[in-house]
Amino acid sequence: MTEELKVEVIRELSDDIVSILKSLANKDRLLILTLLLKDELNVSEIETRSSIQQPTLSQQLMILRKNDVVKTRRAGKQIFYSIKDERFIQILNNIYQFHHVV
Repeated sequence: MTEELKVEVIRELSDDIVSILKSLANKDRLLILTLLLKDELNVSEIETRSSIQQPTLSQQLMILRKNDVVKTRRAGKQIFYSIKDERFIQILNNIYQFHHVV
């Protein structure tokens, strides 16, 4: 059974909810986040696995960083990306199950 949605709570959290949905409302960002569910990846690994071209990839990663969705870790010249906000892991899994259920 699911918890009853309360309008007051949604109203109070609406800015945060809209920000989360905007972060997911792009095919490239959705794909990037899906790749980052299991692995911390650098830009070239994300580019290879996603087939997103470098300029677009950099732009989308910048948006995800700006929205505090992903975090970075530097190792030498490489910058590795991973999901910062754990809520996105649950949201992505829920989206997958929502669309994968027959």
